[in-house]
Amino acid sequence: MDKGGHIIAVRGAVVDVMFPDAALPEINHAILIGQEDGAIVAEVQAHLDEHSVRAIALQATTGLRRGDAVTKTGGPIAVPVGEAVLGRLLDVTGRTGDRKGDLPADVPRRPIHRAAPPLSEQKGTSSLFSTGIKVLDLLTPLAQGGKAAMFGGAGVGKTVLVMELIHAMVASYQGISVFAGVGERSREGHEMLLDMAHSQVLERTVLVYGQMNEPPGARWRVPMTAITIAEYFRDERHRNVLLLMDNIFRFVQAGAEVSGLLGRLPSRVGYQPTLASEVAALQERIASVGGAAVTAIEAVYVPADDFTDPAVTTIASHVDSMVVLSRAMAAEGMYPAVDPIASSSILLDPLVVGQEHVDVANGVREAIEHYRELRDVISLLGIEELGTEDRLIVGRARRLQRFLTQPFTVTEAFTGVPGRSVPVADAIAGCRAILAGECDDWQESSLYMIGTLEEGRQKEAAARGPGTTPPQPASTQPVKTQERAA
Repeated sequence: MDKGGHIIAVRGAVVDVMFPDAALPEINHAILIGQEDGAIVAEVQAHLDEHSVRAIALQATTGLRRGDAVTKTGGPIAVPVGEAVLGRLLDVTGRTGDRKGDLPADVPRRPIHRAAPPLSEQKGTSSLFSTGIKVLDLLTPLAQGGKAAMFGGAGVGKTVLVMELIHAMVASYQGISVFAGVGERSREGHEMLLDMAHSQVLERTVLVYGQMNEPPGARWRVPMTAITIAEYFRDERHRNVLLLMDNIFRFVQAGAEVSGLLGRLPSRVGYQPTLASEVAALQERIASVGGAAVTAIEAVYVPADDFTDPAVTTIASHVDSMVVLSRAMAAEGMYPAVDPIASSSILLDPLVVGQEHVDVANGVREAIEHYRELRDVISLLGIEELGTEDRLIVGRARRLQRFLTQPFTVTEAFTGVPGRSVPVADAIAGCRAILAGECDDWQESSLYMIGTLEEGRQKEAAARGPGTTPPQPASTQPVKTQERAA
């Protein structure tokens, strides 16, 4: 290592360092401040002149003073990768935080800054990533090797949905999972660690955290650390990787804080001028190369429920599947609160999922959209003022909304209702039956928080009382999408 630097100024997380007799470290290279054992890691962000640089510290700078020694590392931050990190909790620099001891001294390390794979090496994918969650598999199918994002404001269920996806994939997914906690609460990280240990999936999962109480530099670089670990398993171990990030908006927010600390002029709505390039540098590294894929599922906080926010629209431009969570649906108790109209996926194509799947999904969307158009009329005049055809569509749309609700495994401790996992074929069959009118005389509550339609049929039979026979499905009934009344 080449020594010879010292601190000339400290302003919060920003540290200015002079190297009077040595070459300056490059941009994005790491420097160590203080002694080797307790050294603070910082990352060079600007060259001020021929002898000084400006760096962002990734740990608290309390106690630093002018004149403290600084050491160059000769490269970017290098984090541990490989089998040794499975089942461990790491921070942005690769230090362990789970009280299980240090990692082996010979653990391989890789730099967190790396170019995205060339387009010629990337492999497209059309294979589905089944989740067992009806509304996702039907309306916004996820791609193996693709990127999916859960967009929603505060308190509408993003983290719960990501947690349920982890549970849903434990049985079927045999690859490596990497979870990046970006700027989230420490309590959530602790719960995630205990939950994964209890469900016995921790041995093939890596947890990487940069929590809400850490400096902006740590929150800014934590996704890079997680992607570096995922890339190692993809490229050098040729294993599929599931990359979960909660919450990727905090990465953008931390970048804005760093940009402000560095004295850059803000751009739209106060965000950093480098917003698009920072998000692209992160998202373009998530790709399928050769025979292995990195599948990303990201939670995205939407500030003040404003989906036109620059951070939200920038992230949305990189994803294959958009799962939009609705506060209005959450207020009505429709969980998961996925908006069937605003959510979308590029995989909802007859060539990928089949014509029947697309027809049923479009029929569900048409019915619910028509119901939303009539809600003002219904609230003012009552449903009795609608025509016969409109009343029929409204009834089916309300039943579809309730059928697309589903109890989650991760909420069982709070609701007492066991979670359900529903194959996509059963979700399609249930929606097809409702669209065809087979459930028109059912109580709406019979379809609320159930798995398959058969479970709803049993609830309906119980509600009707003993000695009654619930309607049986018409197996040959074709898919019908109701036309709007004139």
